[in-house]
Amino acid sequence: MTAPDRVRILAHAKINLFLRILAREASPAGGYHQIETAFALLDLADELVATRAARGVTLTVHGPDLGPIEENLVVRAARAVLDATGGTFGVTLELTKRIPVRAGLGGGSSDAAAALHAVNALAGGAVPRPELLHLGIRLGADVAFFASGAPAALAWGRGERLFRLAPPPAAPALVAVPPVAVATPDAYRWWDELNAAPGPRGPVVLETDAFGGWGSIGRLGGNDFEIPVFGRQPPIRALFERLAATHPYWVRLCGSGGAVAAVYANERLRDDAAEQLGERQQQLIRTATRAAPGPGPEPLP
Repeated sequence: MTAPDRVRILAHAKINLFLRILAREASPAGGYHQIETAFALLDLADELVATRAARGVTLTVHGPDLGPIEENLVVRAARAVLDATGGTFGVTLELTKRIPVRAGLGGGSSDAAAALHAVNALAGGAVPRPELLHLGIRLGADVAFFASGAPAALAWGRGERLFRLAPPPAAPALVAVPPVAVATPDAYRWWDELNAAPGPRGPVVLETDAFGGWGSIGRLGGNDFEIPVFGRQPPIRALFERLAATHPYWVRLCGSGGAVAAVYANERLRDDAAEQLGERQQQLIRTATRAAPGPGPEPLP
């Protein structure tokens, strides 16, 4: 099969169904933590178009400023695939951002995973899937989940060790994004300050049907970032409380914050919740959880 010259791929957002911080790693580099979590995809997605070029990697972003291009995970992911395939061609990337940044929704990691798959498609699939996943792990812990193609997974370690799950049923979801953002290193630092000498914590023992429905998912436990983030950012705590009062099946801080997500029994309840909250104090995104993997790269003319 001839490799395409141009492809389009969606990069879906994620939510953490629960998140536990088990321990800080005793490493010279410092800053890393052992966690246990479960990921699930949302319909909310960025869009990446990759086009074969003579050489190099360029990136155009439609959306917020993502900082220096050379540090962008999308560019690093593209270069990793090009290096693995011998650097025989280059690529131009066009990224349309719809996932809020610094919100805990995994947008940057999902974009990087999308770039891995898109550039590999331009290379005719030259990088085998296991090697592509290893490239993702080197880029960042969450990248491994997005690169796996799984709609839901348990994760542990730094978040890069995965066990694919049968996803919970697709359901309407509301993502509320406050005007304050949270950087992941800050959230971990706040947790460290509250847990100067954390005791050892064992993993959660999960029943086989724990992810079978949103009611049982709501009983799995919370997100360990909620206490430190809510303490440092009262507006996020207030937003969580207002969203919880709309009677969702499930409500959690998204990753390390600052967005909050809720899942509802039907679209009417979700839309009623959106009307109650309004958008004067936060951005609201009406979406849904996914029960199917995101589609792979689609060739474009």
